[in-house]
Amino acid sequence: MQTSVTFKNIDPSDHLKAYVGDKLNRFDRFLDNPAEASVVLSVEKFRHIAEINITGDRLKINGKEETNDMYSAIDMVMDKLEKQIKRSKQKIRDRRGRGGAKVDTAPEGFDYVRPLDDEAEIIVKTLEYKPMDAEEAVMQLDLADDNFIVFTNARTDRINVVYRRNDGHYGLIQPQ
Repeated sequence: MQTSVTFKNIDPSDHLKAYVGDKLNRFDRFLDNPAEASVVLSVEKFRHIAEINITGDRLKINGKEETNDMYSAIDMVMDKLEKQIKRSKQKIRDRRGRGGAKVDTAPEGFDYVRPLDDEAEIIVKTLEYKPMDAEEAVMQLDLADDNFIVFTNARTDRINVVYRRNDGHYGLIQPQ
């Protein structure tokens, strides 16, 4: 993470810069893309203020804390920022899982749309499936950016479906 540290009414300290840099580098595991952090450390009478602004790809997070000690102010603002980052990441995950908006026409690769009523519709997709075993179907699913794959099970000669579950594992649907 690219960090710029500014000191106001306090002598610049390499130790404080290194401390802030180490604390901010632990946020790299939460962020997908590189981010920039702007840190302002200031002293007003007896109050030590730490203000941090993190900007990145689709992310802008701000935090400010004031205490009697600069190190504790930095630690407290880092805790605030970590909560904000985790909350924004959870929002992104929730939005992805919710699905998209209603589509009036069939997406590319789909044949046609059959409306059921005003809100629901069936989108029909024609698939070609080939004989393979479940392990190969999982590999094909990983290569394709889909949520499921339809195939003929080479062992049973029946149509099966392998799908990606919400918990990250895979499911297999096979008829009896």
